[in-house]
Amino acid sequence: MGLHLIVLGPPGAGKGTQAERFARERGLPKISTGDMLREAVKAQTEIGLRAKAIMDRGDLVSDEVIIDIVKERLDRADVRKGFILDGFPRTVAQAEALDRLMEGRDPLVVIDIVVPETELVRRLTSRVVCNDCGRNAEGVDPNDIGIVACRFCGGQLKQRSDDNETVILERLMVYHRDTQPLVEYYRPRSTFRAVDGSQPPHRVAAALNAAIESARQAGGAGGSGVVR
Repeated sequence: MGLHLIVLGPPGAGKGTQAERFARERGLPKISTGDMLREAVKAQTEIGLRAKAIMDRGDLVSDEVIIDIVKERLDRADVRKGFILDGFPRTVAQAEALDRLMEGRDPLVVIDIVVPETELVRRLTSRVVCNDCGRNAEGVDPNDIGIVACRFCGGQLKQRSDDNETVILERLMVYHRDTQPLVEYYRPRSTFRAVDGSQPPHRVAAALNAAIESARQAGGAGGSGVVR
């Protein structure tokens, strides 16, 4: 049985970090629309420049662009045993499109990482990322930018242009308006689970593993809850 995992959660919930860890442990490809968009921005392609302007405003890239990116990715051979989606779907329209793309495949397991808004703002205003590979630099203080390099690729660290409080609050408002309805879209499914993301990362990882196994075993039986 293939594992097709969606990790949901607001900006700053840690879904990217947790999805990457889980993908590495399970040997599955992590499909991040954010990574693909950053690659396009770095290459200064037409779609990359358009996406950068949208993201710098704190808005979401159009469904049409994102769906086309994901469709192409799911057609590749390396996803036959499963995949982990990070940052997609973001809207109900994208979720409906994904359901169509998933016809004939094993069911989706959907995990929602839940974190209070005050904690999200604190995390995001102090977040440091790699300019080259886009990964979060966990535990690095913004004051150490220019001193410490990325532990994954050795690249230069920076704070994202959209990681300031004004833009963060706008991004959270957009999330609640456009993306939060996904929780209600997926909640009735027996393969939906919620995880408490305000815990230390290692405890979130353990809860994520437990939630995924619980959801896979549930199949069509129903039931969900916050996993700690």
